[in-house]
Amino acid sequence: MKNCKNILITGGAGFIGAHFLNQMVPKNSDTNFINIDILSYASDLNRLKKIESLPNYKFFQVDICDKEKVIEIFQKYSIDGLINFAAESHVDNSILNPNSFIKTNVNGTLNLLNISYDFWMKSPFNYKPEFKNARFHQISTDEVYGSIEKGSFDEYSRYNPSSPYSSSKASADLIVSSFNKTYGLNTTISLSSNNFGLNQNSEKFIPVVISSIINNYPIPVYGDGKNIRDWISVKENCNAINLIFNNGVSGESYNIGGGNELANLDLINLTYRLIKKYSKEKIDDLKIDFIDDRFGHDKRYSINSSKLYQKLNWDYNNSIFQKNFEQFIYNSVN
Repeated sequence: MKNCKNILITGGAGFIGAHFLNQMVPKNSDTNFINIDILSYASDLNRLKKIESLPNYKFFQVDICDKEKVIEIFQKYSIDGLINFAAESHVDNSILNPNSFIKTNVNGTLNLLNISYDFWMKSPFNYKPEFKNARFHQISTDEVYGSIEKGSFDEYSRYNPSSPYSSSKASADLIVSSFNKTYGLNTTISLSSNNFGLNQNSEKFIPVVISSIINNYPIPVYGDGKNIRDWISVKENCNAINLIFNNGVSGESYNIGGGNELANLDLINLTYRLIKKYSKEKIDDLKIDFIDDRFGHDKRYSINSSKLYQKLNWDYNNSIFQKNFEQFIYNSVN
């Protein structure tokens, strides 16, 4: 890593956090990665098997809301960087139980910010010399912008979240920004489009689609199936997060878009064709079960990533989506 040598990764046993650790820990032997995760239903330490014995990686089961334990980690390992992947992230669950989303996504983030400020800074805009390069990076989502009919959101678009999940993430982003503006804390925020990749939690859309097709079950689809999402591979998202953490400007946010917008039905049909192509098992005809639409269901997400290209020289070509997605489906069924 460029500036930070003891990086706290929160939620590192989750889908995106684990991919980030698997990509970065082996490549940065001079950097220590300390992973804390509450190990909720969406966490899985099996995602981290290939790095668990590396000398620059450590794991602790800790809730980001637990002030005493997080402070202990900061003190013991002299934390000088933090990337906050920890979050409740399933929209359906947020509709059923918004309280847990506020606890983790808002209160948990605030706890991490307070501890970072106390540990790194003497007073507002006055860093302790040994932590002059310390940085707090917040992982966010394109869902904070809400739905858009035409065009794309950029980093200056207003937040307009629809669900308790996206509202909790929007709230956390604003609190992160306030710590930058009020206290001078070195912060960056990344907002990514929908991720796909291996070992994603089974409740998410693409794993549900794959499982349904393989087991010849009807795929549950909200509404008319024409809701549009932008997709990026989790590997490419993690590379962008690393770029922002190391080179982003303090106080700035950066969109990470895949540039691959697909209606849910189109994504289902693409997934079905690829599974039929690569599966050794017999795959029945596609079955879709249209169900009542989700409350507050956004119609279309679309973000503009030109800032990441222009300011940080992001090296990404959205044309690799087909190759990445095809490889992902092949690995999923073989």
